[in-house]
Amino acid sequence: MTQSVFLCVEYYILEKEYKSLGLLDINAENFNSVALSIFRYQADNCSIYRQFIKHMSVDVNTIKEIDDIPYLPIDFFKSHTVLNNRESAQVIFKSSGTTGNTTSQHHVADVALYQKSFLGAFDLFYGNPSDYCILGLLPSYIEQGDSSLVFMVNELISKSNFPQSGFYLDDYQKLFDTLTSLKDRKAPTILFGVTYALLDLAEQFPMDFEDLIILETGGMKGRRKEMIRAELHNILNIRIGTRHIHSEYGMTELLSQAYAREDEIFYCPPWMKIKIKDLHDPKADVRVGKTGRIHVMDLANINSCSFIATHDLGQMQEDGGFKVLGRVDHSDMRGCNLMVF
Repeated sequence: MTQSVFLCVEYYILEKEYKSLGLLDINAENFNSVALSIFRYQADNCSIYRQFIKHMSVDVNTIKEIDDIPYLPIDFFKSHTVLNNRESAQVIFKSSGTTGNTTSQHHVADVALYQKSFLGAFDLFYGNPSDYCILGLLPSYIEQGDSSLVFMVNELISKSNFPQSGFYLDDYQKLFDTLTSLKDRKAPTILFGVTYALLDLAEQFPMDFEDLIILETGGMKGRRKEMIRAELHNILNIRIGTRHIHSEYGMTELLSQAYAREDEIFYCPPWMKIKIKDLHDPKADVRVGKTGRIHVMDLANINSCSFIATHDLGQMQEDGGFKVLGRVDHSDMRGCNLMVF
């Protein structure tokens, strides 16, 4: 087990000088050097990533810029164990998925690193969780079990100073009563919710809670027809009465999250970066404002793979934020089609 967040890559960065580099110490100035060090480390120590790199005919020694780092297709988390050969998993997070689909598994060797990442990002975007009443409306994730999202929200709930904080499953009446009480007390409140459950709540219990922050995590989970984010936010705005409809961009395969607090534009914490790549040429970035496939660099993923090609469509913005526009067609095609073991 690593003794500090990036202890195992210090050999590359500091040539075996013993100095601790923490996740929260990563910034715009050192991101590229840390990312390259992690790439070399993972190319050596994650066998699935190493074989993928070899299959792509990439010489690790020629990678000098982060733009040249190959991204592992996200489907490998469905078909293989993506884990540092030196480590074993403390916990295995599983995606919720829909009935009949193969789900992803993320073997996490250091749960403390995940906690450091999501708590650091929450503090960056929202402040101390103790200052909020934090509610979870995530029934499908709880039913599935082993959810990284439920783990994160549960940890945030545990740090809240409000006794009403907790999960409400699909008990919409109880949640409505709690929200009404919090509104009357003018308590700062964040409601994490999966999309279909938020819509159920809005339809069955319309309210007017202007200062409520709704943090939608996406996903109909086969319960409802998919809709664009702007349509969803408009419905929630009208029926729940809040001006604060935010979004979280995260997934089982990552240990970091991006947040959109306005205009549906997501921003990353300093240890996470998004690239938008051409749909037909994964080596080519697309221009700002043009649509392409979202590729993620998550430096918290040091013990699995930090460089992941998703099935999401997105657009990069001038200020470094990004939009999520939907899914790539045929996204259920498995990543192992790219490489046969």
